Amino acid sequence: MINEFYKDMTGKGSVIRQFFDYANKKGAEIGMENIYNFSIGNPSVPVPQTFTDRMIELLQTEDPVKLHSYSPSLGLPSTRQAVADSLNKRFGMNYTMDHIFMTSAAASALAHALRCVTKDGDEVITFAPYFPEYVPYVTGTGAKLTVIPADITTFQINFEEFEKSLNPNVQAILINSPNNPSGIVYSTATITKLADILRAKEKEYGHPIYLISDEPYREIVFAGVDAPFISKLYENTICCYSFSKSVSLPGERIGYMAVNPACEDAKLLVLMAGQISRFTGHNCPPSIIQMAVESVLDQTSDLSIYETNKNILYKELTRIGYEMVEPGGTFYMFPRALTEDANEFCWRAAKELNLIIVPGDSFLCPGHFRISYCVTTDMVEKANMRAKVLVEDMFESAKKCENPYTVNVSVKQNGDISENVSVR
Repeated sequence: MINEFYKDMTGKGSVIRQFFDYANKKGAEIGMENIYNFSIGNPSVPVPQTFTDRMIELLQTEDPVKLHSYSPSLGLPSTRQAVADSLNKRFGMNYTMDHIFMTSAAASALAHALRCVTKDGDEVITFAPYFPEYVPYVTGTGAKLTVIPADITTFQINFEEFEKSLNPNVQAILINSPNNPSGIVYSTATITKLADILRAKEKEYGHPIYLISDEPYREIVFAGVDAPFISKLYENTICCYSFSKSVSLPGERIGYMAVNPACEDAKLLVLMAGQISRFTGHNCPPSIIQMAVESVLDQTSDLSIYETNKNILYKELTRIGYEMVEPGGTFYMFPRALTEDANEFCWRAAKELNLIIVPGDSFLCPGHFRISYCVTTDMVEKANMRAKVLVEDMFESAKKCENPYTVNVSVKQNGDISENVSVR
């Protein structure tokens, strides 16, 4: 008999994927150039040329058997050491290769880290808004995921609710900074306060509380934003990193789990990750990709487009009345919807304007929607006001909101934008 649990999941696809699939279907009908797709976080800038050159060099000069063979279960020693050296140089840490486990991007790192520090019946805490896949990552270990409601005024940690939820069964805290979907970066003050609370609770409960830090957007931080290296501020931190966003390698599935050397049982956790792979089916990423990644550990793609796009969208959206906390990084922003029902808001945007945005409900933050602006600046500029407001019939919905916004635009029948029309 088939597994009924996974069978049931087949009818409950990701909301993000639903909007993405709708965009592709509609684009096939009218042309993708007519779809304003801000739904999915797929990097829009090329990988650094250094990586491409290194791949070519490896293919032309290295023994093919070596390039395409299995690597050790923990990853190539040279890559693990190179990652450790890079982290030490950049953040003043003291990693060795024994603290690094190479993975198939951050998703694999998270799956291994969670299994390292939890068992059936344990509890993991995370903070809304959060990446929806945290649910299967955590529940797949047998642990329970507790979600702390968002402080929508800042999207920093809601400490009041967090401290109420702490109990001896909590084994790990799962955070994501810079954050998907809000774009917010946890400040040094936020992480320091979190670390102080966890240290006190560790003493009270008599066991470590691990901080699992999901960091695929670590390098996408905007000018002037306070973005601490989280492992620097808390000893029992396990960093889960991906090269998908920093160097635009989502398809290569490459990342790592880095256990803070000051973490309890640090080296043992890495060895345990190698054993966990036997249960997850993860048997290390391709050798050639590990080798090539060594060349870009201290580089990024040209990420400036994301800040440019953020500035354009944030300036215009807030000017016309949308409420949001300004993103400090990533390529996402998370405005309030113009209606109470963000799902309705986003589907009407899709069907009436070919504007594809994602409701915040699946991030456990209803009433908001996510804009993924990892697109060309040309698309942002062409979308212009169309990417920021909906058609006139949405204004009636906006009037019914408990806290309606002032929208200073209207959309004519031909799709042109007329400004300075105030609607309550």
